[in-house]
Amino acid sequence: MSAREKILNTIAINQPELTALPLIDRNALIRYEDVYAQFKTVLESIGGKVELVQDITELKEQLIADKASGNFVVNTIAALGDVDDQVVSFTASELEKLEKAYIKGTVGVAENGAVWIYESQMVNRLLPFICQHLIVVIDKKDIVPTMHQAYDSIDVAKEGFGAFIAGPSKTADIEQSLVIGAHGARSATIYVIE
Repeated sequence: MSAREKILNTIAINQPELTALPLIDRNALIRYEDVYAQFKTVLESIGGKVELVQDITELKEQLIADKASGNFVVNTIAALGDVDDQVVSFTASELEKLEKAYIKGTVGVAENGAVWIYESQMVNRLLPFICQHLIVVIDKKDIVPTMHQAYDSIDVAKEGFGAFIAGPSKTADIEQSLVIGAHGARSATIYVIE
């Protein structure tokens, strides 16, 4: 028997007994009187903007105006009109001039201001990261208090890719000064549908 086999056999023989994970009452961890207010406070403190709207149709005029401006704007939300699904095969160089991307989110998290977006909602996984201004739409009822509840409400294995996005891109690695838009969107506005 080789030294490698001896080591692996010794490890296999000396495994500790499995211990069951503790049961945690997730509702007792963190509670907020108003999850929307907490979500808004946290997201705005990290550079994002949050606007409460009564109906998604309120954004249709904004989208029409954005597209009429002549800037490269992409819509991935069917409720706002025609989905720009041709961008699914666009490369980074083809999306380089992307000014705004409208994307539907799945769940918002009050404790950190993050929003989960599935790859299918992005249409092209580059969109939320390569655009200058990110517009995300979520329903108020889909804001949960903590990441625990967020993971309970999404299926991470459903698609090949998804991401939690919290506000615009930012970094403070360079000379310890905060830079917004260093690696992605310069602004992130989350529209919460009442």
